[in-house]
Amino acid sequence: MKSDEKLFSEFPPISTEEWEEVINRDLKGADYEKRLIWKTDEGFQVRPYYREEDLVNLQHLNNAPNQFPYTRGYKTEKNCWNIVQEIKETDSKKANLIARDAIAKGANTLSFSAQKIKKYEDFCQLLSEIPLEKHGVQFYNVTNPLPFINDFIQYIENNKLNKELIRGFIDFDYITHLLKHKKYYKSAKDDFETLVKLVTLTEGLPNFQVINLGGIVLHHAGASLIQEIGYSLAIANEYLALLTDHGFGVDAIASKMSLTLSVGSNYFMEIAKLRAVRLLWSTLIKEYQAKTEASYQLHINSIGSKWNKTLYDPYVNLLRSTTEGMASALGGASSISLQPFDTVYNNENDFSQRINRNIQIILKEEAFFDKVIDPAAGSYYIENLTDSIASHAWELFKNTVEGEGIFSKIENGDIKKAIEESCQKRDMDVAARRYILVGTNQYPNIQEKMLNEIVIETEPKNGEGLKCYRGGVAFEELRLGTEKYAKSNGTPKVFLLKVGNVAMRQARAGFTTNFFGCAGFEIVDNQGFENIDEGVQKAIESQAKIVVLCSSDEEYETLGVEAIKKLKEKNPKLLVVIAGNPTAIIDILTASGADDFIHVKTNLLASLQNFQRKLNIIS
Repeated sequence: MKSDEKLFSEFPPISTEEWEEVINRDLKGADYEKRLIWKTDEGFQVRPYYREEDLVNLQHLNNAPNQFPYTRGYKTEKNCWNIVQEIKETDSKKANLIARDAIAKGANTLSFSAQKIKKYEDFCQLLSEIPLEKHGVQFYNVTNPLPFINDFIQYIENNKLNKELIRGFIDFDYITHLLKHKKYYKSAKDDFETLVKLVTLTEGLPNFQVINLGGIVLHHAGASLIQEIGYSLAIANEYLALLTDHGFGVDAIASKMSLTLSVGSNYFMEIAKLRAVRLLWSTLIKEYQAKTEASYQLHINSIGSKWNKTLYDPYVNLLRSTTEGMASALGGASSISLQPFDTVYNNENDFSQRINRNIQIILKEEAFFDKVIDPAAGSYYIENLTDSIASHAWELFKNTVEGEGIFSKIENGDIKKAIEESCQKRDMDVAARRYILVGTNQYPNIQEKMLNEIVIETEPKNGEGLKCYRGGVAFEELRLGTEKYAKSNGTPKVFLLKVGNVAMRQARAGFTTNFFGCAGFEIVDNQGFENIDEGVQKAIESQAKIVVLCSSDEEYETLGVEAIKKLKEKNPKLLVVIAGNPTAIIDILTASGADDFIHVKTNLLASLQNFQRKLNIIS
């Protein structure tokens, strides 16, 4: 091949019009928008494909990494990120041992739960033999931040550490705390005074932040991706406004801010989210006329979502965490913390933490994710997602800060209401299986039992504040309820009465198995039956409490009616269910004794709860 010869030159260029012509022909009259346009929960549309021409009007392109507006990140040599080891242990000595072991096995940033760090001696125990000049530290759950920071600084000075090399943050964010709990840590005045003192005290620690914006709180309360970004930016803006009015320079404030975001399973959206955050942060900081490059370089701590982690089929969480780690790395996160696969039901343990840590090490050392800066750059799809997310989040930001500002919208409940509306939409999507949690609301491992292994985690009540939760909790409660019932009554059985058309009965039997498996019911399967009498007899012998007819819509009018009547004659208390939605004959089947119908449009959660009530599993 000649050096000046273009690749694929033998293929003629194809115009958008030609692509559209082929697509419309294949659709055979179906609605293009309904079939191919994805309407996201974030309020914008995603087309089925993108072309080079779709980049023309995007304003954030044509900039190298580490150039304004920083969409492509702050890195110029490698896509390096900090591997964070989260340590839940609160005993200082034990936490120290875990931390040192984590460093030896590949972590380079430590995240501590600090609610028991009360005095200087606790710091000495916690940080003993940990080289803070090489490894970052993050402190969560700090109960009294001012003495905490004073002791931390004293530890640094007493050990003659280089303050410029100390990196990390403390998770102080009283505005997000107000939003979550509907109350301040102490009061508006006291919390602001604490903030002022924290910024002042840490002036000599240029790489240590004392304002950690808690976007992750919004995510776990059910906020959309746009809300997570837009409200976090509005909170950041409030801190910037308050502190500059108090006399601080914008550069001094910006360097003290970090942002913790949750990264979920929506791979490409999450990559674009991180890129959009950097774009919007730099846009905001520019409005304040920041002068230093560091002000534009927001530390973004990416934490794997806990909202999508599940109790049942927990090893699926490994796949979710891997996806989240990949999205975080490709999106250019500063540091990445992933959730252990057993985080829902297990205490901190070496095995799950090791697996969790090694996901990131493999991404670096074996998949080479750290070798290329912003590999998403130029992707027609991701660049357009970045632009859509940024524009919608910026609009939400502007709407939030206008008028009387964010405090007013927190106090009157506007933000809480908006997040709850998003939360309800997410819950409905999970309940109806428009949002799939594999192993929980789809493709369950029916044989799996978890009741004796766990105590399901519950978030403490926040009064009038936000409720943080996991998306699969309602389905997990279903299965746990079934397991409790089974201890005294045996696992309720669902018999598949398969007759008629072979293809249809097998398809509907598979659907039914998934459907009732999500509630932990025992499925009694078979090869199918040549006649109704044989099927009815086997169903009765199985002692099943639910019998599901699996056949075609066309055959239900004859075979279905016959089967229902014979089943009810033998056992009037038997619940007879039709797999499918034969709208033309629903009245006929109901009149014959059919108790329910299950199909793809059924609200799975509500339906299973209803079956549990009928079987006295729940009240």
